[in-house]
Amino acid sequence: MKKKALYAGSFDPITCGHLDIIKRTSKMYDEVVVGVITNPNKNALFDVKERTDMIACTTRNLDNIKIVSFSGLLAKYVNDNHFDVVIRGLRVTTDFEYEIQMAQMNSRLYNKDIETVFLMTQPKYSFISSSMIKEVVMLGGEVKGLVPDEICELTKSKFNIK
Repeated sequence: MKKKALYAGSFDPITCGHLDIIKRTSKMYDEVVVGVITNPNKNALFDVKERTDMIACTTRNLDNIKIVSFSGLLAKYVNDNHFDVVIRGLRVTTDFEYEIQMAQMNSRLYNKDIETVFLMTQPKYSFISSSMIKEVVMLGGEVKGLVPDEICELTKSKFNIK
């Protein structure tokens, strides 16, 4: 029986930490859907198409990855699309505190026994967040090695930095 996993987030932009979780998840499950969430409460730097394109570009060598975008309640999307597992990446303990609350709420909303699986990021990525990447680039700092190379250039171009 094939196992289908969802790894959802805003990915604005995708970081090396995100990519690490995607690659590791792709080895664990038959199909991995990377879901770009549209959150009207967040002011995204990249639009949804740009974010899905960035993920497609950085995961092009992974056969079992599918990229989608959606909005609304995560549990509804999970229920409507018959996932077995929801993947959540953790960097630090404060991530766990937030994510465990979300996982427990979602478990009440899922139609069936869908598991939330927490994957710890590699220590070398534990301090990286998309918000931090945007701030560093906006202020003229270098993020090479923290985001995939092609994403580094795209992020700089959003701030008109060469």
